[in-house]
Amino acid sequence: MASTLSVERTSGAARKDVLFRAFLLSFLMLFLACVLTLIIADIRYVRAQDWVSAFTTGRHEVWFAVRLSLVTSTVALVAALIVGLPSAYALSRFRLPFATVIDTIVDLPIVIPPPVVGLSLLVVFGKTGLDRWLERTFGHGIMYQPWSIPLAQFMVAAAFCIRALKAAFDSINPRLEHVARTLGCSSWQAFVRVSLPLARTGLIAGAVMTWARAIAEFGPILFFSGATPMKTEVLPISMFLNFSAGNIERAVLLAVLMLAIATATLITFKKLGGKGYLW
Repeated sequence: MASTLSVERTSGAARKDVLFRAFLLSFLMLFLACVLTLIIADIRYVRAQDWVSAFTTGRHEVWFAVRLSLVTSTVALVAALIVGLPSAYALSRFRLPFATVIDTIVDLPIVIPPPVVGLSLLVVFGKTGLDRWLERTFGHGIMYQPWSIPLAQFMVAAAFCIRALKAAFDSINPRLEHVARTLGCSSWQAFVRVSLPLARTGLIAGAVMTWARAIAEFGPILFFSGATPMKTEVLPISMFLNFSAGNIERAVLLAVLMLAIATATLITFKKLGGKGYLW
């Protein structure tokens, strides 16, 4: 009798566990369905002739947007790595005064609306006279010019880069560096010979996601660099211009192209061992 009751309790607990898992998974499936619905709707909206038209009659605009996006996002990535690598290591390893304030300032470009970054850049370079000084000194300013795009991308991508690289350094046990220093390594040598090699995969994954974040920037570029066709027309700006002109098919085509880039980036990130979280 006791064994029968025990079996019934176990069976009842198993049923409750299944119901609990099904309840939670239903919300996950709902969200997945929403995302897939948007993606499938975009793909189905673009017809084969739209692709042909984009790469024949509109090939100059499309290829210009692709090339400019690739070049500017790569420049922004290099700058973000130069700033982000030492910054991320410092945040991961050092006990800094006012750490909460520092963390908040680092995260601000990520969480504030992107147009705020572009507008703030416009204020800094315009109202302070910095853009006029650049024009007098070098013959040209930076606002509403193609070379302003990497700066607009950098301001958001660098903050994202710092967080991504910090996650990579956080995954390395600091004791390994302490052991290296007890064996005669300097702090710099421990960083180069121990931390960097061990965090290499995570650093590369973070760089990939930072590049993807830079190539997806729209708000800061729109405000600081403008939306001039064949001049500051990166992929998100090109989509905006085509949509504003009523060319919905071209705008959706560019959206699908950016979806493909984002998907390839995420797959690369996962293959490199990137975490599902960054901080």
